[in-house]
Amino acid sequence: MFDEIQFEKINQLPKYVFAAIDELKAQAKEEGRDVVDFSMGNPDQDTPPQIVESLIEHVRTAGTHGYSAGSGKGLLALREAICNWYKRKYDVDLDPEREAVATMGSKDGFFHMVQAVTNPGDIALVPDPTYPIHAYAFSINGAKPIGIKIPFNEENYEVDEAKYLELIESTIDLQHAPVKYVLVNFPHNPSTATVTLDFYEKLVALAKKKRFYVISDIAYADIAFDGYKSPSILQVEGAKDVAVEAYTLSKSYNMAGWRVGFLVGNKSLVGALQKLKSWIDYGMFTPVQLAAADTLNKYYAIADEETAPRYQRRRDYLVKAFNEAGWNIGTPNASMFIWARIPDQCMHMGSLKFSEELIKKADMAVSPGIAFGDDSHVRIALIADEDRIQQAADKLKVFLEEMK
Repeated sequence: MFDEIQFEKINQLPKYVFAAIDELKAQAKEEGRDVVDFSMGNPDQDTPPQIVESLIEHVRTAGTHGYSAGSGKGLLALREAICNWYKRKYDVDLDPEREAVATMGSKDGFFHMVQAVTNPGDIALVPDPTYPIHAYAFSINGAKPIGIKIPFNEENYEVDEAKYLELIESTIDLQHAPVKYVLVNFPHNPSTATVTLDFYEKLVALAKKKRFYVISDIAYADIAFDGYKSPSILQVEGAKDVAVEAYTLSKSYNMAGWRVGFLVGNKSLVGALQKLKSWIDYGMFTPVQLAAADTLNKYYAIADEETAPRYQRRRDYLVKAFNEAGWNIGTPNASMFIWARIPDQCMHMGSLKFSEELIKKADMAVSPGIAFGDDSHVRIALIADEDRIQQAADKLKVFLEEMK
């Protein structure tokens, strides 16, 4: 009897594409093969020592081991720290009480906000390709996500902003019901595509004209190269009337496992998330929150002085080495990924088969683009140093020559 019960929300979720890649990586390890892993967006560096020491200090402080204060919205000290970060980086003023909430990573914050504010049948526009939770957070909660293809130049990954805005507006006009949310994610995961502040200015104006909320995800805002500076939608005058933004410490400070993120901006959406979280969690471990606050207040320069330069060096090395190996890929100006079109001689395989063949025959792992909705590309994470990149490039060259 119980075996016949269906779980409709779970049934909406597709098979986890990365599972096949994980199995092949595990098999290769059992066989004693050394696979260079570019498949996950998991920083390979440890958290900087000064941040670790801050955590240790707060762990040793009496009275920090119980439920944290803040009713699920985060310690005031941490919310003030993210507001200070926005003021310092973007000259944006935020109210730590009503316009900021600390979350267990930006993914947690985004999903629970969608859960808090969507009604069955709501329509949301999401990027195509997309980071999977950006679409499935809506569908799991009864809303309807619609993908909007991001038009960008595959040499430098800059978005054709006018065309993208036209696509958003025309899609809105075609719907039988109002579009309630438009999600944007720049620098984009997986494509690394980037926009300028002018894009956000026009998007905010469109949001007010068409009456929708904008959800912006800037998880990779600190990882920018060649003079490019990732803008925030909240820099636009009046943006807080229609927009919220998610940010995380995961990539900027090699703190992925710490699970510290934020959602800031529009008071109604932030308030909804704060209320929901007051019911479902007691917040992060207090020492983690305090160390995260120290990171944003004292150690913020690490992102610009250490993290971004490291990824830029790896980007430069990988693009050059892989091009020399016969894989023509462009040069993104932000994020910790390369979004690479499958080489012509391998395009017939599709992204999953191509990714599997790279593990089997070239001892390197990448993420198949089909996991993000695009079967003609793969995502390469810059989570290996230059020596490992060269090791992968040497085997890649042999593999591609054999495929001709």
